[in-house]
Amino acid sequence: MPGLDLTSSSADLTRAICDIASVSGDETTLADAIEAAVSSYDHLEIIRDGDTIVARTDLGRERRVVIAGHIDTVPINGNLPVENREVDGEAFLWGRGTVDMKAGVAVQLKLAAELVAPPVDITWMWYDHEEVDSSLNGLGRLARNRPDLFAGDFAILGEPSNGEVEGGCNGTLRATIRTDGVRAHSARSWIGENAIHKAAPILARLAEYHARTISVEGLDYREGLNAVRITGGVAGNVIPDACEVEVNYRFAPSRDAAAAERVVRDVFTGFDIEIVDVAEGARPGLDAPLAQEFVTAVGATPQPKYGWTDVARFSALGIPAVNYGPGDPHLAHHDEERVPLAQIEAVEQGLRAWLSGS
Repeated sequence: MPGLDLTSSSADLTRAICDIASVSGDETTLADAIEAAVSSYDHLEIIRDGDTIVARTDLGRERRVVIAGHIDTVPINGNLPVENREVDGEAFLWGRGTVDMKAGVAVQLKLAAELVAPPVDITWMWYDHEEVDSSLNGLGRLARNRPDLFAGDFAILGEPSNGEVEGGCNGTLRATIRTDGVRAHSARSWIGENAIHKAAPILARLAEYHARTISVEGLDYREGLNAVRITGGVAGNVIPDACEVEVNYRFAPSRDAAAAERVVRDVFTGFDIEIVDVAEGARPGLDAPLAQEFVTAVGATPQPKYGWTDVARFSALGIPAVNYGPGDPHLAHHDEERVPLAQIEAVEQGLRAWLSGS
């Protein structure tokens, strides 16, 4: 089993973690290495659930913070092992997982080992299966199996945020919009009804739709309604009798799932609509005392998080949560995924300053 040296720099630790390939479903080797590394520190209680590792202090503090990060990645595409590269005079770690989100996990592991007596109790969570179907998500599984571990006053998810604080997140809904037709030979198309042609108004409504920007607790969340997949047809000489357009609606955290569904059904009135997946967003929660202390300590100007993240799971439990981690989220899953070394160091310094009370 590869070893992890938690006394090394966060950058070196990032590289070591990334080089243990952990595509979703294959996280066990990395989970084993993390468990072995944190188990040697007496101030931490270690709990394992599948390939999710929890390490927590129990110092009797009045407040508890939960800090989490996922350990899986999307599939590798020739971008491991990690390389050190310089671009325009700036040093980067280059490779799969550097942004999403092994650099954040590395910072968390290093601080978990070193912060023996923080002013708040801390529950560290490193979990599996974030990049795949939400039913497999290790954080969701842990919440079902050990809800007691989620007790806390504030939560931080180490998702890439360019070293800035991103509050809450948008929700996401996927719907399938269907049209029906009648099959016929394409040489006698007038005998049939073309289901793909009938989908034209669906695309027109999407093209005409003006997504809104909604202010929630002082942060502006941009919404989006887009076609993400279209299917139809059975052969090159057959008029199609069915067509499906999959639509993704990214909605501000001011809406719940029911309100988001109403928006989609209003836009596509008259069509057969099936809601196939929905996950509510998370309000920023930046009015919470610990959140305000955190933002002040790291010297950040909070921004909205447009993509859905697991902060929503904490928000649903009534725990205010933010995203804070190194890496440009635009480079997550990119074949040229890379993180600046300076950002890794800055996030470590920010978290350390807040969690040490200095």
